[in-house]
Amino acid sequence: MTIETILVLNAGSSSIKFQLFKGEESVLSGQIDGLGASAWIKGKSAEGAVIMDRALSDEEAKNHNTALQVILALLKEFDSELEVDAIGHRVVHGSAKYSAPVLVTDEVFAELETFNDLAPLHNPHNLAGIQGAKEAFPGKPNVACFDTAFHRTQEFKNEAYAIPLKYYEEGVRRYGMHGQSFHYIAEELHNVAPEVANGKVVVAHLGNGASMCAIENGKCVTTTMGFTPLDGLAMGTRSGTIDAGVVFYMMDHYGMSAKEVANLLNKESGMKGLSGISQDMRDLENSDSPVAARALEYYENRILREMGGLIAVMGGLDAVVFTGGIGENSSQTRAGVCKGLEFLGAELDEEANKGRAKDALVISKPSSKVKLMAIATDEEGMIARQTRAICEA
Repeated sequence: MTIETILVLNAGSSSIKFQLFKGEESVLSGQIDGLGASAWIKGKSAEGAVIMDRALSDEEAKNHNTALQVILALLKEFDSELEVDAIGHRVVHGSAKYSAPVLVTDEVFAELETFNDLAPLHNPHNLAGIQGAKEAFPGKPNVACFDTAFHRTQEFKNEAYAIPLKYYEEGVRRYGMHGQSFHYIAEELHNVAPEVANGKVVVAHLGNGASMCAIENGKCVTTTMGFTPLDGLAMGTRSGTIDAGVVFYMMDHYGMSAKEVANLLNKESGMKGLSGISQDMRDLENSDSPVAARALEYYENRILREMGGLIAVMGGLDAVVFTGGIGENSSQTRAGVCKGLEFLGAELDEEANKGRAKDALVISKPSSKVKLMAIATDEEGMIARQTRAICEA
């Protein structure tokens, strides 16, 4: 089966991001925000021409199925004779079972529903996107591409928690996230930096959500996110790694419920909580407040602490790659982190570091013992690539 046109969907609780690929090229992208309330759709071509930019009616914004009908109308407006050959979906959690994308049959869909407890904020909406696509594009193949799949190469020593073994066997383990981004970077290194592509690489996916991955020979060794996206680095609104005893203390001392603590750690912490100013790194970098400066220092320090562990587990370091919205665009964050790697022989080229990673940017000096790079990630492109491979197999 030859697949030419692929629609990639990333369905969230109140949004659907979408991107249309013809061959390897993205030709259309957009997003619906505000489902269930005041929803809006905007879509534009690869050349930047706006195809649709309007509010959705109450009926259109009712749920993912009705919203997908609007996306379908946008696709027809873009190309009246367009035929979508396959739909690729970002699915956050594939449990321990799925280490690769899978064609979604009725049986697979039913199994994926059993993983909802592992990612209750994400998976149900991802599956709603699949269900909506099945109705909007009857008879067309749907492929689930998992954020957790790339990390299934972790060994037990990196994947398990030191709690009774039965919980590991029942699925309580370090799953990791951002797998599409890490997978893309691992493959892209063969094109832009083949000399380190099979070496020991730390990839830092830094955005509102953030994690890092130790990659050797193109495979995940270990990662900073764990059972949920709350673990590891400090993020926009998430605390990152925290002593579990703090949770018990908050519940006992402040009378907080488990739900209230979860909300605090997921939505009111991180850079937003530390600074009291904003979760947006740009706001903090542009602020003259010493509180903002202190929060940024904390952010960089947490990256270095986690990176040190990743490097030690791999037993060395050949390259560091920054990606994600912050990693690709924040020269200040990259400089702060790279300064902490000077003891390894890493030498930052400050002039090169002023650039943004529209594609691939080398920010280390030629004499540096560690290659430093910023590479623009392409999670949707990775999903399209995987979808094509599954459907054409």
